[in-house]
Amino acid sequence: MPPARRTTSPSGRGRRTYDPSRIRAALINQVEAVADAAHRLTPEQHTLPSGLPGWDVHHLLVHIARQIDAVPRFLARPETEVTSKAPQISLSHWALSTATIAEELDADTRKDAESSPDGAARIDQAVADLEPVIESAVREDLLIPHPFGAMRILDFTVTRLVELVVHSDDLARATGVRVALDRQATAATVRLLADALAAKAPGASVEVRIPPFAVVQAVEGPRHTRGTPPNVVETDPLTWIRLATGRLTWSEALSTPHLTASGARADLGQVLPVLG
Repeated sequence: MPPARRTTSPSGRGRRTYDPSRIRAALINQVEAVADAAHRLTPEQHTLPSGLPGWDVHHLLVHIARQIDAVPRFLARPETEVTSKAPQISLSHWALSTATIAEELDADTRKDAESSPDGAARIDQAVADLEPVIESAVREDLLIPHPFGAMRILDFTVTRLVELVVHSDDLARATGVRVALDRQATAATVRLLADALAAKAPGASVEVRIPPFAVVQAVEGPRHTRGTPPNVVETDPLTWIRLATGRLTWSEALSTPHLTASGARADLGQVLPVLG
């Protein structure tokens, strides 16, 4: 079974779905990778700037821990329920809405960082809390009460992969310590962010290619039907992740060999980032 596939809703719009077994394995692998990297940091590296406004590496480690233990926190809420009803929010909605709670997340991370002097230990505790619920974390029939609305727990776990991949890259760039990126976790992150772009800028005039993981069409304008599309954007997975999350600007990426954009409509600078 492929790691992600598209299904068609009654409205005709495609919704990408994810294979629970692959998401489970990807979550375990990425959690292990970031925990290992956290334990290889020196005390001096904990005080380095993280690249995120107002946070040092210690804040980043605590924030990563919070992304991991968010799964058991949400599963423990009494409102969690088994249901056959469709979830109220999609993965694209989640991505496009994160900026609305940025201040709250920042405040929570700062408060947690003050009471957690050891970032690696904080991650270890989060991992320990995750382990007993790892099977429930990839259920397709369980809804959790998310601030944006009810959400399938499998989808929420996919969002944890996005957070872990993005912040693993942040950690590696801030400290110079290698943090392995699991292939399936990276694929899920690329696809979710590509789908969010298509939701933010709906249309079919630009083809966005992130080989080998995703191809989406976006931006209003004439629809392309055959032959080579007139407007094409192509980049690698890591460059795309950085663009889609605001770590890299469109103009910065265009000045490198990692991004190509051809056609009059192939400027995505006005619609990026998609994740706040």
